[in-house]
Amino acid sequence: MTHMPFWRTPVGRGLVAVLVVAVVFAFPTLALGQEPAADAPKPAAAGNELGLGKMLTHVAGSVGWFWCILGPTSLILIGIVVWLLLDLRGSAAIPAGFVDEFADTVNKRKFKEAFDMAKEDPSYLGRVLTAGMGRLQYGLEDAREAALNTLDAIKGSKERWNNYLAVIASLGPLLGLVGTVYGMIGAFKALGGGENKNPALLADSIAHALAVTLIGIAIAVPALALNTFFRNRINQVTMDVGHVADDLLTQMFHNSKKPAPASSAPAAPAVAAPVTPPAQPPR
Repeated sequence: MTHMPFWRTPVGRGLVAVLVVAVVFAFPTLALGQEPAADAPKPAAAGNELGLGKMLTHVAGSVGWFWCILGPTSLILIGIVVWLLLDLRGSAAIPAGFVDEFADTVNKRKFKEAFDMAKEDPSYLGRVLTAGMGRLQYGLEDAREAALNTLDAIKGSKERWNNYLAVIASLGPLLGLVGTVYGMIGAFKALGGGENKNPALLADSIAHALAVTLIGIAIAVPALALNTFFRNRINQVTMDVGHVADDLLTQMFHNSKKPAPASSAPAAPAVAAPVTPPAQPPR
């Protein structure tokens, strides 16, 4: 069995093509068979041509009308991130002091006050406890199931918002690629339409087109990282809320089964029953 040379395989041909393109762009005079002019001006320093301020200005101006798509996408990304950061705070899930106050109320057998406390609290824990306490009269397992269903609903709503970050992370490079292809089509069309074909104009047009891809990737990278961060955060927050809610429901259930403590007031003295004299035997 004969082996095909590496340079004839598809991978080898692709590497050869990449090397050829790199050589053409790196050494244009060598590729065109021209000698550099002796009196040609020397290129400016890289720091002057590729300064950060000039680069940002070039990129912002090159995107053009694609800002109508990429701009709202980036604003939506920022809005979702800010909302999830505020909504997944520890105080929004388990308020400070709520657990101790609720447990103290339950230990005092003030179950109605404990239910009102949970119902009026808008946190995740308050909503989960309200659902569980509503079914506690049918048993602890029924209450746990109701609380778990509410917790799953809360988790699902947060995950739906987090999924939008994954969508933005997937669409960012694709939107940038659309802008790049659109720009390169116009560049090659302009280059092929006239008689004076200037490679510098082609390179400048391609640089403008690639700026759109840069913006798309700049949107996708933080969206992908934040999607992973919020997914882990949602799992951690809902797990903590589930554990605390289960402990409080169990404590409330067992307190409700305990007998009521005896009253500390002194017992009233017993009233003696009237004594009936024995009947006299008949004579």
